[in-house]
Amino acid sequence: MVTIAELRNVTKTFGNNKALDDINLKINEKEVLALLGPNGSGKTTLLKVLAFLEKPTLGEVFFCGRKVTEQNMTRLRMESTMVFQKTVFFDASVYDNVAYGLKVRKISRSEIAEKVSKVLKLVELKGFERRYVSQLSGGEQQRVALARAIALNTRLLLLDEPTANLDPKNVANIEKVIATVNGELKTTIVIATHNMFQAKNLPHRIALLTSGKISDTGTPTEVFGKLSKTLASFAAEGNTFAGTAIAKNGITVVNIGNGVQLQTAADVSGDVSVFISPEDIILSSRKIESSARNVFKGKIIEMADSDSIVRLKVDAGKTFTVQITKQSFKEMKLDLGSEVFLTFKASSVQTLANP
Repeated sequence: MVTIAELRNVTKTFGNNKALDDINLKINEKEVLALLGPNGSGKTTLLKVLAFLEKPTLGEVFFCGRKVTEQNMTRLRMESTMVFQKTVFFDASVYDNVAYGLKVRKISRSEIAEKVSKVLKLVELKGFERRYVSQLSGGEQQRVALARAIALNTRLLLLDEPTANLDPKNVANIEKVIATVNGELKTTIVIATHNMFQAKNLPHRIALLTSGKISDTGTPTEVFGKLSKTLASFAAEGNTFAGTAIAKNGITVVNIGNGVQLQTAADVSGDVSVFISPEDIILSSRKIESSARNVFKGKIIEMADSDSIVRLKVDAGKTFTVQITKQSFKEMKLDLGSEVFLTFKASSVQTLANP
């Protein structure tokens, strides 16, 4: 098995914050590796190190067997490309956005046209060439970002939460593109995600990150077979529950006990584990009108203050962890015992069938 990239004892600090802590990781050629962990666990920083956009504070990075140095870093950046969670586009057409990196590399006009045509077909955006990116949906824009990266034909493709905030249909489209790029083009892909359902089905291997450290690596079967231990970081985030899933009228309902039933977009049944990211839950002092299928009334039972964020525990039959800005907390005049409403989409309920 050929190793395309390797981190050896890599630590990265920003002031007093240790974003990565003594990371050792090998990335195998032609694999899809998922960096799985909650927000703030170091996933994006690790991707930036692999993209040669951040230099380790300590440790060494190797690419294709060669140590990355100041002398070869610029050249190696041509072999690794990163798609950020929030992509910046030019105020131009889809064609011009996808072609930009190829023009920078001084590729001929005819070759650029051929490459752009191929990648737009691959991401199922053929016919969108003259559309302005600003006119596209969020899912379509994400596919443009992928097309722009894929067109460069780098050895390593790095994706930072590529399906965050997308509906299930667009998530499926993006995951299909990732699988095709890996399967047909043999591109090595590292994907950062906090979506446990995605991590179970998409990659060949998983590296689980907790507070800047890799706590476990292995195949999805190996990692999720030790759910209670290796995914403790998610449990620490809150909102991890065991329950029973039943399909009703095209919607899957998960009974997690105490009369609490969650609706999820996942097509599963039987014994499951579910996770809802605290960031995906909208907290309000009044019931809000929305298309979200999960709405619960509860009381604040615990509060924790951290910089500009306040983390709350809300008893709604089950205890949910939510986070809001300190400003919103003050504006809503919340306190222990305050009654609040929790609202989140069915697509935010990540569901895993228990082995």
